[in-house]
Amino acid sequence: MLSAALALVGAVIYGSADFLGGLAARRLRSIVVTAAAALSGLVALALVQPLVGGVWTAADVGWGVLAGIVGVVAIALLYACLAIGPMSILSPLTAVVSAIAPMLWGLLVKGDALAPIGYAGLAVALVAVVLVGFIPGEKIVRPNPRGLAMAVGAGLAIGAFLIIVDQTSADSGLVPLVTGRATSSVVTMAVVGILSLMAMRRGASARSVLAVAGPPLGAMPSGHADLEHAAEPGGMTMTARRAWTLAAVCGIADAAANALLLIALRIGDLAVVSALTALYPAGTILLAAIVLRERVAAIQWVGLGLAVTAGGMLAVA
Repeated sequence: MLSAALALVGAVIYGSADFLGGLAARRLRSIVVTAAAALSGLVALALVQPLVGGVWTAADVGWGVLAGIVGVVAIALLYACLAIGPMSILSPLTAVVSAIAPMLWGLLVKGDALAPIGYAGLAVALVAVVLVGFIPGEKIVRPNPRGLAMAVGAGLAIGAFLIIVDQTSADSGLVPLVTGRATSSVVTMAVVGILSLMAMRRGASARSVLAVAGPPLGAMPSGHADLEHAAEPGGMTMTARRAWTLAAVCGIADAAANALLLIALRIGDLAVVSALTALYPAGTILLAAIVLRERVAAIQWVGLGLAVTAGGMLAVA
């Protein structure tokens, strides 16, 4: 029961981080937001890790580094597939694949066993993922093979991240997350550095790669990239300082969600945690409704209700 609760709370926090990152990406480039979030998350985890404790072993550090690399790949594929669209199809597809891959790993490879109500709960959770992630109102367009391949690849990479984190030892504390976030920071900062060098070779300033030039591209992990274009409450203008602050808070929230995920995996089943974690778009939707007063479609409310139902079913499995 505790594992399911932590996974659900973590999913909501993941969605909240997506919301904050999406707002920051109205003013800063997506890769810059990702890099800033990685750094702030690293600082937060590094400060908390000594309090939590944990044994530093080569194996756990290695798993952490691999998780960081896979995480960057997941984000890159996700941004690319959402840019191609249609988001109303590719976003739920990514979330479902991200749940199914570790579910199958947990059930078939690890040997996780659930009561009958647990398997029913997994099915309800997958339906909830599709309904919650569905973006109503978009013109239905058949996705091209490239977009589908990227969506599946992003889902597999997210699922692989969960599987990798699940391999870490129970006495490692937050060590895998710290090393993973450090790896993500190095990779994303390197990308920003390369873009800066390319800009200078074109005669532009290095700082020109930080801000969005024109309307920002939709690139939110939850698939709700329209939040990047939405007006802030009261029509406020997004300043650079505010964008950097949002990006930093996004990273801290994401780090907190990772910590809850890690705890949930260590006390529960991978299949259950992965199914509930895939409900992360719920956090984005709820914050968009509360803060930006965006309309939540009836089908998404149904998905949110099914998510709560699935969580209860899995908690007693």
